[in-house]
Amino acid sequence: MDTLNTSGTGSERPRPHVVLLASPPAGHRIPLAELARRLVEHHGFAVTLVTFANLPLPAHVLASCLPPATVATAVLPAVDMDDVPAHDIIQVLVQLVRRSVPNIRAFLRRISATAGPLAAFVPDIFCSEALLVAGELGVPGYFFLPTNLNWLALERRFVELHHGLPPGEYRDFPGDVELAEGVSLHRTELPFVFRDSNSLDFQRLLENSRRYPLADGFLVNTFDEMEPALVEAFKLAAEQGAFPPVFAAGPLIRRPNPEPDVDDRDCLCLEWLDRQPIGSVVYVSFSTFGGLSLEQTTEVAAGLEESGQRFLWVVRMPNLALPAAADGDPLALLPEGFLERTAGRGLAVTAWTPQVRVLSHPATAAFMSHCGWNSTLESVQSGVPMVALPMGTDQTMNATILEEKLGMALRPRTREDGIVGREEIATAVKELLIEGERGRDARRRAGEMQQAAVSAWLPEGSSCRALEEVATKWKAGCGVTRKDTTDGTAI
Repeated sequence: MDTLNTSGTGSERPRPHVVLLASPPAGHRIPLAELARRLVEHHGFAVTLVTFANLPLPAHVLASCLPPATVATAVLPAVDMDDVPAHDIIQVLVQLVRRSVPNIRAFLRRISATAGPLAAFVPDIFCSEALLVAGELGVPGYFFLPTNLNWLALERRFVELHHGLPPGEYRDFPGDVELAEGVSLHRTELPFVFRDSNSLDFQRLLENSRRYPLADGFLVNTFDEMEPALVEAFKLAAEQGAFPPVFAAGPLIRRPNPEPDVDDRDCLCLEWLDRQPIGSVVYVSFSTFGGLSLEQTTEVAAGLEESGQRFLWVVRMPNLALPAAADGDPLALLPEGFLERTAGRGLAVTAWTPQVRVLSHPATAAFMSHCGWNSTLESVQSGVPMVALPMGTDQTMNATILEEKLGMALRPRTREDGIVGREEIATAVKELLIEGERGRDARRRAGEMQQAAVSAWLPEGSSCRALEEVATKWKAGCGVTRKDTTDGTAI
């Protein structure tokens, strides 16, 4: 196990220690790093963010996931995964955590013995089996949910749907799934993993979800005004003892540096944005690891060209079999002549892009996205309306929230073959940038949600109060009172 980086965590009296465990995906590590920062800087904890040696992130992605130097970091030793099919990502994650439990247990015991009182252990939801170690050691165990309350409510309904069924028997969701009063999703809007009771992923997720009642609480990367009905529903469930307490403690997103770092200064896209008129560019970026089919990539290109609007597009390799001529260059797969025809008003890049800085740039007017939750919250934080092109996991559900509940996204119609056509894409882009009542409404709602996101972290804001309540509980469990925090940080 790597030696702890403990810079900034020492004091004359050991601080209560919180250990956060992040699964490999960047979408889990980014918000956990921000949670760690807040616990250290605003609540006086020592925090260690633990990750896995297996499934390392590419260097350019890892750079955006690192916590500040005030947070200690540790990497669990690699475990043997040679017998697990690499393409079965859910099984890979399940087995990675299961096989790492002895290392997690040893690490928590070492922290307890050497680094001060262990106030809490917080694994993300992909690491649910690790929570059992908290119970063994008598330490408060909380789950961290990097996505939203809709997902958590859906998993709660998932377990209820199977209550009383014999082992090995599974049941499909009904056509409409009610999550709370006034909040429901059609079965077609559910993440794919919830749609087929015959799939192994469905069955594995149920096993994972059944561990949730074992938690002492949940920290969720959302805020009250994003999902007000579900905030109230979970509050009532906790009061009735039907579910552990749930704390909406977001948005937890990457923080742009006050001054551009080396990567930012060298970033062509920021220089290009500086030359564009205010509010004139649609930023286009999907999953860090690709995800669009070759056909959908072609339709996005054609739609951007047809819209006549300025664009900044982070192009990734499509997720299907590719022509040999591409040779790993996604730009080679764009329609012939596209780059030349749009050279005066568009920029297509393949390099890493500082997304938070791009979204907060004055020239950026809209965000075409797959609607991953991190990207969604970054758009909300910047007050940028969205063109929603969801691809998988929780993204269809997120797009529904953005379009129907929050009103800050336009979602082009999908054809029967699952592709969003160029005409639909062009129309949505033009609607947001230059014309249309729906576009004006989406821009207004994006601005309102931005203000709500900022307010959530003000001293009396909902997320600030939620995290303070959790911190107070953890410190009380360690016998630490407010006056024991000697460096002026707030509990």
